[in-house]
Parts: sequence; C-alpha cells; structure tokens
Amino acid sequence: MPLSFLPSDPDMLISTVNMFLRDGEYDDLEDLCHAFDRDPAEIIEQLKAHGYAYNSQQRQVRPIECAE
Repeated sequence: MPLSFLPSDPDMLISTVNMFLRDGEYDDLEDLCHAFDRDPAEIIEQLKAHGYAYNSQQRQVRPIECAE
C-alpha cells in the first residue's frame, strides 16, 4: 500500500524522504512535498529542528554537519 502522507516522526520522515529520492520516484524535495501536499519550507524547518538538512546536490537528507 503506497503512503498517502509523509510521516511526522523525524526519523521516519528522513528515511521516507531519502528512500523516495534515492529510488527516483521524485526529482527533488520540492517535487516530493508537492506530491504529498506539504510545504517544502515546513519540511525543511522540521528537519532543521532535529539536526538535519536537505542537500539538493546529493538529493539526500543528512545531519546538518554532513549536508554541506
């Protein structure tokens, strides 16, 4: 059964976002967020609050110190 929403738990959110991007289902975080009717800025802030950032070049969510 496909997901109909992005998880709110930070660990599950990171895993889900990275899986969708790695598997090529979405081109980038913005595309993924729009598919799930979520604001990319909201997701970025949620990730940041838990010490993670989205690296657009790698198309991956990583710990802030590794994302640059």
